Amino acid sequence: MVTLEMIKDAQQALDGVVRRTPLDHAARIGKNIYIKAENLQLTGAFKLRGAYNKIRSLTEEEAARGVIACSAGNHAQGIAYSATKLGIKSIICMPAGAPISKIEATKGYGAEVVLVPGVYDDAAKEAARLQQAHGYTFAHPFNDPLVIAGQGTIGLEILEQLPDVEQVVVPIGGGGLISGIAVAVKSLKPDCKVIGVQAAGAASMYTSRLHGAPTELGSVATIADGIAVKKPGDLTFELCQKYVDEIVTVTEEEIACAILRLLEGQKTVAEGAGATPVAAVMFGKVDTSKRKTVCVVSGGNVDVTTLSRIVTKGLSKSGRIVKIKTTIADRPGGLMQLLQVVAETGANIVNIDHARATQDSDVGACIVTMALETRDQSHINQLYDALEAHGYYLIKH
Repeated sequence: MVTLEMIKDAQQALDGVVRRTPLDHAARIGKNIYIKAENLQLTGAFKLRGAYNKIRSLTEEEAARGVIACSAGNHAQGIAYSATKLGIKSIICMPAGAPISKIEATKGYGAEVVLVPGVYDDAAKEAARLQQAHGYTFAHPFNDPLVIAGQGTIGLEILEQLPDVEQVVVPIGGGGLISGIAVAVKSLKPDCKVIGVQAAGAASMYTSRLHGAPTELGSVATIADGIAVKKPGDLTFELCQKYVDEIVTVTEEEIACAILRLLEGQKTVAEGAGATPVAAVMFGKVDTSKRKTVCVVSGGNVDVTTLSRIVTKGLSKSGRIVKIKTTIADRPGGLMQLLQVVAETGANIVNIDHARATQDSDVGACIVTMALETRDQSHINQLYDALEAHGYYLIKH
């Protein structure tokens, strides 16, 4: 098992190796909300803590054989950074679909990267095969006491930075992060709630809790690639059962909105996994009305192209962008009249398509499709009302 003493020992070992990340009030997210910014950690994610604690504990014989790990990206970078710093060879099996930025960063930290078709669990199977074939030392990303103890140092920092914290909200993939934080927090402040958050499309720990045992999902699909794990570990499941008060899930759209809110409100970049606690708070999955709540933003390693798509999804979900389709008369001034109605509502046109003589339009009519910038859902409703009041029929997509 993992103890408070192990976590304190890890904290001493990590002093001068990892950053003590900031904990800031996030008033634009909520009056009782604070952000623990592990996205500002070296390597861009919390995983460095557990990875270094594991690698520094290897025997000389284990270190000589080299270390192997499997990861969607953040654990990979943590292991690569730690192994290189300590002069140890590292081989990392990563899902072939992992963000390019994470793959390249892992290589940049000195690891040999093996890309494996599928998701994290497929990379784990290949890592196990290579370990048996070559005798490497395996560094599990979450189901390892030393890794968990390293992640638990975040819990100690939270209690030091905000002693009156009443609730900590943490992402869950395989469960290593929340297990370590929960052991630390519950050992020192038992009345502080610890709540886990999973993507609805990869809710393996949530499902396991319902079944009372570690349960493997048939598949996982989420923009939060860092927590796309089919099955939690037996150790992390046991620790979650003992120390975690509740687990909730969030949708892809909610995650996208949280990433957008962090960008605009906190001026900080979070990857999908790191934004899940904020998503849970924003959409009422966690009650923060009477509790000082820390959201652990676990990482910020996200491809720019992926971020662009996520932001677009977030804008749509939050009512900041809307696509409408309607018909107008095919005569001079028809399009101008429609645009005048849109302009009067204060919506801004991003792009517009004016299609003549399509299968969907009547003779003498055109179909106009527009993407518009709006303020919020209320503004969108005002736009709809104005269009209908002027006789424009909205075509449902």
